[in-house]
This record gives sequence, C-alpha cells and structure tokens, in this order.
Amino acid sequence: MYKKSKRKMKSTRLDTLIGQHTQLSGDLSFNGGLRIDGHIKGNVYASGDVNSMLTLSEHGSIEGEIKVPNLIINGVIRGNVYVSGYLELAEKAKVQGNVYYRLLEMAMGSEVNGQLIKVTPDNEHILNVEYAAVEDSEHYQLEQKPNLD
Repeated sequence: MYKKSKRKMKSTRLDTLIGQHTQLSGDLSFNGGLRIDGHIKGNVYASGDVNSMLTLSEHGSIEGEIKVPNLIINGVIRGNVYVSGYLELAEKAKVQGNVYYRLLEMAMGSEVNGQLIKVTPDNEHILNVEYAAVEDSEHYQLEQKPNLD
C-alpha cells in the first residue's frame, strides 16, 4: 500500500575497500564504489562515473578535500566536501569544513562544523567534479626490471 522512499542510493556496488588499519598519504582518485575504514591524508575524488559512491565508515577518517557524486559519511572528515548528487550524514558523522550538496539527509547525532551550502543553478559551478586528482607529472607506476643475477 505504501511505497518505499526512493531517496536513498540503490547502489551497493563496492569496487575498493581501504581497511581499518590502513593509512594512505596522498590524493586518491576512484571510480565505482569505494569504502574507507582506514585513514586518508589527502584529497579524495571520483573521476568520470556520475554514479560513484564513497562510503566513510565510523572507523574511517579523511584529512583533505572530497569531491564525489554520492557520499555516505559515518566517520570524521577534516576538509571541505563537494557532493553533486546524494549526501548522507549518518549518526556518527563529523565534518570540520564546509559542505556543498544538492540532496542531503542528516541523522540525529551527526555534526558539521562549517557551513552547509545548498547548490542551486546559480552556483552549480562549485560542484565541478570532472577533473583529475593528480597532475600527469606526479603519477607513479610500477615497472618490471630485468633480473641482473
């Protein structure tokens, strides 16, 4: 008789998991689903996929800027947050920085120590998430070296 609300993201896709005892320093760019249970010291960006979802668990923390289409926060963020789609602040979420959003769900107990700024057509340029997180000169890759023995 009653229809279930369609506000929440239906995507449960998880492509990458950063474990609870993992610490990363540097910018992180991802596509698809990313769950962070560890600590990131650097900026986190979703590149390309407008359905990408970042989930920050209650054990996770990020020190840096976040620019993603969809975000669920239940941990700690120190930095500005830019969400072009859906943002959920769960009950243990703590954000120290400004939050730019289109659609927001905020549970009792969550905290934002900064401004909550709703994106409108007039200031939509703020959410430009279509750029690379790292310049070409800073990309690192592993190369196979010949065995000298």
